[in-house]
Amino acid sequence: MMDMEEQEVEPLISDVLVVTRSGTERRGREGIVSDISIPSSPEVHGRSKKILVPSDAESDLLSEDGEAETDHKISNTDTIIHMLKGNIGTGILAMPDAIKNSGLLVGNIGLVFMATICIHCMHILVNSSQELCKRTNLPFLTYSDVAETCFATSSSPRLRAFAPTARTVIDVFLCITQLGFCCVYFVFVSQNLEQIFNHYYGEINYHIYMAIILIPMLFLVSIRNLKYLSPVSMLANILQFIGLGIIFFYVFQDLPCTWDRKAFASIGQLPLFFGTAIYAFEGIGVVLPLENQMKTSADMKGWNGVLNTSMVIVSCLYIAVAFFGYLKYGDSVAGSITLNLPVNEFMAMLVKLMMSLAVFFTYALQVYVPVDIINPFIQKRVSPQNYLKAEYALRFSLVMLTFGLAAAIPKLDLFISLVGAVSSSTLAMMAPAVIDTVTQGERCSWPRAFKNVILFILGFFGFITGSYVSIRNIIKYFVGEDEP
Repeated sequence: MMDMEEQEVEPLISDVLVVTRSGTERRGREGIVSDISIPSSPEVHGRSKKILVPSDAESDLLSEDGEAETDHKISNTDTIIHMLKGNIGTGILAMPDAIKNSGLLVGNIGLVFMATICIHCMHILVNSSQELCKRTNLPFLTYSDVAETCFATSSSPRLRAFAPTARTVIDVFLCITQLGFCCVYFVFVSQNLEQIFNHYYGEINYHIYMAIILIPMLFLVSIRNLKYLSPVSMLANILQFIGLGIIFFYVFQDLPCTWDRKAFASIGQLPLFFGTAIYAFEGIGVVLPLENQMKTSADMKGWNGVLNTSMVIVSCLYIAVAFFGYLKYGDSVAGSITLNLPVNEFMAMLVKLMMSLAVFFTYALQVYVPVDIINPFIQKRVSPQNYLKAEYALRFSLVMLTFGLAAAIPKLDLFISLVGAVSSSTLAMMAPAVIDTVTQGERCSWPRAFKNVILFILGFFGFITGSYVSIRNIIKYFVGEDEP
């Protein structure tokens, strides 16, 4: 009986259906798998695996025989640098505002707690990805692939039915997260420019600055190849780290005593703290792409591995900016600490311009993710000769969408908290807990299942309360009431 089962399973594994982006099909083992619809398992007979062949841009990373070239793999040091760049963004500038909503003592303890949970969830995702790669004999999986594959390879027929839904949910929240970041970027750049130019040229409506940066934003997102964005990305990273150094220079001057700041804010403000903190720590989306590109992916894990090393550095930077930023400015701290720097000093004005340029240049990279997710659905509905026009229409539409939302809600702190509560809590906490439980299946012990349930409940509670408080305060802003 065992021999017969093995004979039935083997054809399912070897008979692989490869679908190109243009819709043509061929059979074989070649190609990088990024879309698995049906598992190769004894429970499903007569079906094949669907494999999406990489686009021309992706195929640059492949050699002639279809195998990934080792020359494109990155070292552990490179991975740590990319992890730092992928996690340090506008969120770190909002950390003092997070402490304002929690208090100096409670906030810093909370940040350590949030950092520990988020790093643990990153480990969960990496472990699940590696387990599923072994299970399916695939070279690597993206976040959406992991979500779909864990359900698709489950021994439960009911869970396998949810595989396409799992991919859709992750894709939707990835889009929401990245577009939310883009909205925050519009608000951030506009508010910093407004401070600078209003000081020298008088009061000008905030929306004028937003309209001014819209035009170069449209030109920037017209760059379709990530290769051409690399110099821009490197410049953004340099500006960002120099800017952080100047910010520390300012916050370290004339620091008051810690007892001059409140140790705890209020229960009602804690959801805003959660939203801002989870927004900043939501670097889970860069973990799997970097792990897939590492020369020794096993070094990602471990107590002194790449993931822990890079995230401890990130967490220490977050906590340092949060602690000293709130200690310096107290309850007057703004949604971005750059807005608290004096506009009449050259160094302060320089850091505002540098951080604005860094965020501006990063915008195109953030738009790339939703474009990559949504574009295939649009291409299915247009003729091949209109593919390019459709993609540009999508890119410009997403820019106009983020521009409209940012213009409607020009409150940086509330925007960051809302994006963090809605999407980051899902991707950083709830989804990894579900993925780990489904991946383990019947092997999942009750302590592990209980831990995952707690993680999901924490994420869901933060999702509900953070979204409610953020939306309530946004409504109060529109009706002219003061925020609590």
